[in-house]
Amino acid sequence: MAELTTVADDEAVVHDGHEVRTHAGLAPDTDYDLDGFAFRTLPRLGERLATVATVNDVHYGEEVCGIMDGIPDGPFFSVEPGSEPYPELMNRGAIQEISAIDPDAVVVKGDLTCDGLDEEYDAFLAAYGSAFGDRLHHVRGNHDAYRHQTYAPEGPQRIDVDGLTIALLDTTIPGHTSGQAPVEQVEWLEDLAAGADRPVLVLGHHHVWNPGASTRPDDYFGIHPDDSERLIAAVARQPMVIGYAAGHTHRNRVRRFAATGTRPWIEVACVKDYPGTWAEYRVFDGGVLQVHRRISTPEALDWTEKTRGMFAGVYGEYAFGALDERCFAMRTPT
Repeated sequence: MAELTTVADDEAVVHDGHEVRTHAGLAPDTDYDLDGFAFRTLPRLGERLATVATVNDVHYGEEVCGIMDGIPDGPFFSVEPGSEPYPELMNRGAIQEISAIDPDAVVVKGDLTCDGLDEEYDAFLAAYGSAFGDRLHHVRGNHDAYRHQTYAPEGPQRIDVDGLTIALLDTTIPGHTSGQAPVEQVEWLEDLAAGADRPVLVLGHHHVWNPGASTRPDDYFGIHPDDSERLIAAVARQPMVIGYAAGHTHRNRVRRFAATGTRPWIEVACVKDYPGTWAEYRVFDGGVLQVHRRISTPEALDWTEKTRGMFAGVYGEYAFGALDERCFAMRTPT
């Protein structure tokens, strides 16, 4: 089945099983009907200033995927004994493609490992650190702190590139799957945004709870409802914040809330299985484009075509998301 996986300001990419068709040289903000898909290219938001690449949920050390409470029959997927582990295969493809665009910064937003083991973290650093050196920034996720490990960076981090400041939050609660936005980190974010001379994009591992939801569970899978409300209120007060992007859910999704208007609350799919995602952020003097990328090395496509059928066959639709939840513009506030 052919899928329009990517639309940027100058290109569109169609995946049809293992075949990849790239339509390059397109005009920005223009309607096209190509390869059986009608779409509009993203706008070009002024002068191009920088490029940032992100990945999440890379899960070094994982051996079986498709395991989830409540779906006991899978299906489950692994590689043949003696074959390259699929996290290494998928991350190698991501690193190859990210290296090709020569980004100014690479941010890995959590779940660096499967089980928080030293050898898994070492494998992550060996792959991404050797490829990107000082351009690499990373933060822990829940998989990296199940036993209160302290090897990955803790606390918030500021990353500056031309035209954009990235505020990288540490949303992990050691020993728990769910997340938090502690008071001190939210205050740090507000101070950073209040003094910013360029747009601020916030990144973290966990996604926020929807403040319009009918329930507010204490065991919410993402950031606790109280902390989510704190973070959303802070973003509402700070117009220089143009969006928040998380991982954790292994899906491409965008939500918008009344308090923050059109600014997106983003979730980006994982590297390790279908669709096998990394995100490119094109920074212009008028804003930022998120451009979804599906890892397209032959071995990566072979693996992700197999794993789209996880979770009783519903995973493919859940993880892929709509085009406007994968590729979209975030404009500089005026």
